[in-house]
Amino acid sequence: MSDSPEQTRLQFPTSLGTSSADEIRLLGHDLTAELMGEVGFGELAFWLVAMRRPSPGEVRVLEAVLVALADHGFTPTAIAARLTYLSAPDSLQGALAAGLLGGGSRFLGVTEDCGQWLHAVLDDEDAPADADDTDAWDALALAAVRRTKDAGRFVPGIGHPVHKQGDPRTPVLLRIAEEEGLRGPHLRLFEAVGRTHEQVLGRRLPLNGAGVCGAALADLGLPVEMLRGFALLARAAGLLGQIAEERRRPIGMDAYLAIDRNAVYVDPDVTPETEEA
Repeated sequence: MSDSPEQTRLQFPTSLGTSSADEIRLLGHDLTAELMGEVGFGELAFWLVAMRRPSPGEVRVLEAVLVALADHGFTPTAIAARLTYLSAPDSLQGALAAGLLGGGSRFLGVTEDCGQWLHAVLDDEDAPADADDTDAWDALALAAVRRTKDAGRFVPGIGHPVHKQGDPRTPVLLRIAEEEGLRGPHLRLFEAVGRTHEQVLGRRLPLNGAGVCGAALADLGLPVEMLRGFALLARAAGLLGQIAEERRRPIGMDAYLAIDRNAVYVDPDVTPETEEA
């Protein structure tokens, strides 16, 4: 007896959802009847990754992270996106791609790097039994910072080129996490790094916003290898703002020309050593 068409039909199981001619299912819900207008985008992103619906407190912390990381400033990423918008054939698509690639490789990597570093420390060493034991957290952080320095690596999440005395986003996110009962081990360890790193590095650096966002996302239980993805969600909003600003008040080309005109070109075969000779 030959198999019936139902038995031979290819199947590709997915827990996220699928669609038919008259219905779209997502996460076990009717997208149009149950999710649209009822679920925020940050909440949906969390749900899709974690496969569980976040609590209101978790949504508040996640939304705070997305807002914090939408900060784009006038960075090389923004300049690249503006110039690509002006010059590329597929301008909007190209500008977003240029900005996301640039931001993902440099600026947003701090979020992922910090979350992964904190997670690795807590994976190797038990967190203090008493979550409020500041001395124990400080000892754990001090040892981790010292190991990282001895290995010739940077401690992610500290230092900032602009907010040298303190990143204004950091205390706000810590406060929100505390209010929602979500100041977990990653954030506590991150705070301890802020209190102790000077003893090893010899100077005090601020805990930056990208780092505290990585710690907060890790405390939400999101996979640490996905943290850059959430940072990219936030960066996309900032890039859209940059491109809209470029349409209203173009400055990308002026910035590029100012840099180009002030560049000092040297013979590629000339090194500082040969110049001194």
